[in-house]
Amino acid sequence: MLVEVIFVLGLLFVLLVGGVWIAVALFALGWATLAVFTDTLPGALMVNTTWGAASSWSLTALPMFIWMGEILTRSNISQDMFKGLAPWLLRLPGRLLHCNVIGCGIFAAICGSSAATAATIGRMTVPELSKRGYDEKMVIGSLAGSGTLGLMIPPSIMMIVYGVTAEVSVARLFIAGILPGLLLVLLFSGYIAIWSWLHPLATPQEDARLSLREKLSASRLLIPTVLLIIAIIGAIYTGVATPTEAAALGVAGSLLLSVLSGSMSMKVFWESTMAAMRVSCMIGFIIAAAGFLTTAVAFIGLPTAVAQGVAGLHLSAGLLVMVLVVIFVILGCFLDGVSMIVLTSAVLLPTVQAAGLDLIWFGIFVILVVEMAQITPPVGFNLFVLQSLTGRDMLYIARATMPFFILLLTAVAAIWFAPWLATWLPKAML
Repeated sequence: MLVEVIFVLGLLFVLLVGGVWIAVALFALGWATLAVFTDTLPGALMVNTTWGAASSWSLTALPMFIWMGEILTRSNISQDMFKGLAPWLLRLPGRLLHCNVIGCGIFAAICGSSAATAATIGRMTVPELSKRGYDEKMVIGSLAGSGTLGLMIPPSIMMIVYGVTAEVSVARLFIAGILPGLLLVLLFSGYIAIWSWLHPLATPQEDARLSLREKLSASRLLIPTVLLIIAIIGAIYTGVATPTEAAALGVAGSLLLSVLSGSMSMKVFWESTMAAMRVSCMIGFIIAAAGFLTTAVAFIGLPTAVAQGVAGLHLSAGLLVMVLVVIFVILGCFLDGVSMIVLTSAVLLPTVQAAGLDLIWFGIFVILVVEMAQITPPVGFNLFVLQSLTGRDMLYIARATMPFFILLLTAVAAIWFAPWLATWLPKAML
């Protein structure tokens, strides 16, 4: 089996380093594996497994949630969120830096994409906070870290991908992401507050003092966003709608909000539709290719052999999780989150089940380490977003985001020592 492992890993490395599209590389690797090590006809098997992987009903929620996010990123909702939140944050340590955290948290609940969350909130907060004199590194770091909330706070595109790949309930994953998502919000805001106390001169003073009436008046701008969140998440958690039906509701709601805000036009509609189609096709292509590769490596017994090999090492569950964190962080230097999940599932899931780890808990763990990968150079998507927003070099941005990378690692430790953070709500509500 050592020969098969070296062949698969070596060919994959060559294809990825050679710049081959990830989906094409996975298809080629699966085809080569079957052709070299089995007598199975790769063509017929590829047709069947590709269709099976890409035709899952749970995947239908994916393009709709992506489309909803694309519509909202082109609407006035982010500006309204800033105007509604800012008056309430002026008295907190760190003041308007919390807009990055809370704004990303709210937008993540109606978007589902990390990069889209960071880009949308960043377009609004980076110029505003820079103009007011806030520390640039904290602006960049807090936005990079908070942007990853788009992966954790439901509805999450990454959770849909994991749910389909691991064959677990997407609705249960959505519910499981609530408490870890809130934990991340508290960690990020808490760090901002502590940093502000330690660096009082780095946080500019705000002269404006608004009355309670003025604050409540500004908060009216948050009502459409809150109603959309309640409609989507509430429909799923109460059992009124499946994630797919809730996604359709979210698209209808985002279209309505965009029309009412006056930001909808044929150009916006066309751009959002085309952007959603491109992203959906990319993810679907990768999932289909990974489905074929999963079947191919299963034919040669690779996942079972790896699982038995790991079991033979007699690693404790805690040590296994530590090893997986290192593996995912390394993969995050070269692959995007979707590719990481679909590429590793075939090998890791049998190992994880053999270690007695709950697959819902493991899904939240995977999302957290993928969030870490989003701000890991050189391929972290959020870093590219911030580079385009600020014009700073990658090394500067990576240094600014390092404290928030450590906070994400802290969250991983938290759900390990308190697994109920990821498992209690799904059991209580479903």
